[in-house]
Parts: sequence; C-alpha cells; structure tokens
Amino acid sequence: MFTGIIESVGHVKGLLKSGSDMVLTIAVGKLDMSDVQLGDSIAVNGVCLTVTQFDSGSFSADVSVESLSRTALAGLQIGWSVNLEKAVTPTTRLGGHLVSGHVDGTARLLSAEQQGSAWQYWFQAPAELAKYIAEKGSVTIDGISLTINEVDGAKFRLTIIPHTRAETTLIERTAGDLVNLEVDLIARYLERLMTASSEQSPHDGVTMALLAKSGFMK
Repeated sequence: MFTGIIESVGHVKGLLKSGSDMVLTIAVGKLDMSDVQLGDSIAVNGVCLTVTQFDSGSFSADVSVESLSRTALAGLQIGWSVNLEKAVTPTTRLGGHLVSGHVDGTARLLSAEQQGSAWQYWFQAPAELAKYIAEKGSVTIDGISLTINEVDGAKFRLTIIPHTRAETTLIERTAGDLVNLEVDLIARYLERLMTASSEQSPHDGVTMALLAKSGFMK
C-alpha cells in the first residue's frame, strides 16, 4: 500500500527482456534505501514492484507480462525518469490517499497549460474506467495522488501546483504521453460490493440488507 506522495524521481538504469517479462533496474536518486530489504515493495510510476536486488543507489525488480500489458512500463527507455515511493509503514503519514499500486490502465495526456502559478492538465481515461472518475475525487497518475477538478465524459482535469510538478515526472510530460492510471480504491470495491449483492444467494454472508442492518447504510 502507498500514499501517492512521491519520495524521489529516479531514472531507468537497465531494461532486460526475459521472455515476455522484463527485469527493470532503477537508479533511485534521493530515495532512502537504508531500510529496504529483499522482497520489499516500491512503486515505480505507480506500479507496485518487488525488490529482487538492491544497493544504496539502485534496485532491480521483475515486471510480469501482466504489468507490461496494463501499464506504461513497457514503453520505458534507458535514462527516462520515474516516480518512486516506498510502501507505507504503520507510522507513515497518509498525506495523499490509499493507493494500491495495482494500475487499472493507462490514460493519455491531452494538454498541459499554465494558469497563474499552477498548471492545468487534461487527461483522457479509457471508457471503461471513466465511471470511477468523479469531480473532487482522488486519482493516481504515475503514482502521484491527485484531486480531480473537472470531468467531461472520459476526460478529466487536474490542477498541478508548482511543487508537485517540480518534484515529479509531470514536468516532463507532453501532450500524447501515456501515464499509469489507478482509480480510487474505495470506488472500485464499492462497485464490486453493489454488483455482487444482486448475484448472492440467500445464504451468502454479506448482503445489502445485512449492511443496512449493521448501520453501514441508511
């Protein structure tokens, strides 16, 4: 689990194809590696990856064909910048929102225009994910926790403050770029709960009636 608050911008140090999978090596920049162990999770552009090798300045992770097919990691090249965040701990401040690191798909950047000191970024989401995107809701772009300020069908606008833009890869993004998109975790599970309830038999444990009886619904 992650918060969507980027800790460092690293860069791609190595890309090794292994059949339909890939071994990705990342130079971590200012990311503190002193408490990292083998098997730990680090989000790379919002994709939760497992550390298989590491030293003080870099780490490697296996990227499966599933992750390559669903995310923009397949398009990475040597030297490209990536957003990095280590998994949360019990004492971590939840400064963004709950981010699983399980990317739902990719979105395309339509435009980025400066207005005052901030920037307005418009993205196009896949049609099947548009229903999870709501004004003033949360979304994760390349691992960054952001607030949606406007929705137009499957298009949505994000207002990016100077600090966020300067401390993440958003500063390098241009129109046409693909980014990793993770929709709000609560919205995704709520939909599953609602749709599954109509398919449950009378003997299933969790029903809408049970939720109402337990005080979770009015």
